[in-house]
Amino acid sequence: MPLLIAMRYNPPMSEPASHTVLEHAIGAHFRTKDILLQALTHRSAVRESRTNGHNERMEFLGDAVLELASTDHLYRLSGKSEGELTSWRSALVQREHLAAVAREINLGDYLRLSRGEAVAGGRDRDSNLANALEALIGAVYLDRGFPEAQAFCEKFIFPRLQGLLAQGKHRDEKSVFQEIAQEKLGITPHYEAVAAMGPDHDRQFTCAVFLVDEKVAEGKGNSKQRAEQDAAREGLKAKGWK
Repeated sequence: MPLLIAMRYNPPMSEPASHTVLEHAIGAHFRTKDILLQALTHRSAVRESRTNGHNERMEFLGDAVLELASTDHLYRLSGKSEGELTSWRSALVQREHLAAVAREINLGDYLRLSRGEAVAGGRDRDSNLANALEALIGAVYLDRGFPEAQAFCEKFIFPRLQGLLAQGKHRDEKSVFQEIAQEKLGITPHYEAVAAMGPDHDRQFTCAVFLVDEKVAEGKGNSKQRAEQDAAREGLKAKGWK
């Protein structure tokens, strides 16, 4: 069972630590050493390092592994309906939650970033941390198999479920906003993207929610879907709707 503890990866960008040091740093023995190194390599670092790839493909894989592990965990945990379990799973895999888990295990200390990205606060950026955590899950899966990847999720991710539910993180804010708007006003809200900023690997969108011609609120996120959810959340606050 891999544990991320102890040694810090200090530089904004420098020569990678030896395989032995990396193994000690995460408390696990990887059969293929470069898998872990790639999981910790941000796109920005590739030109400044001797590695051949960054962690985006591994993040894609880890996202799927996490979704399967979460689905299996929740199915066995509760006899709730499909809709409720889907909401619970969304709470577990949302970016803010994954970034919080990454901070708990000091994952930002190990990220390989370009000097510019490091100076800009890349070690504590939600998107970098969440992506790296998913990549790490993908790395564990590739090197050690699904049971070990699932065990990692069981240890670090799933124990936070009750806290997320208590905070209402499982709610679909867009659905809630639409239901209340239709009930109170007879209006179905609509959303428009109003801005998109940042590089491709860290794109930030701004979306607005409207009731007919009234712009109720704006929200931000690293995808249009997340920005719309944030706009709905802000819209509920703006209208004073619980």
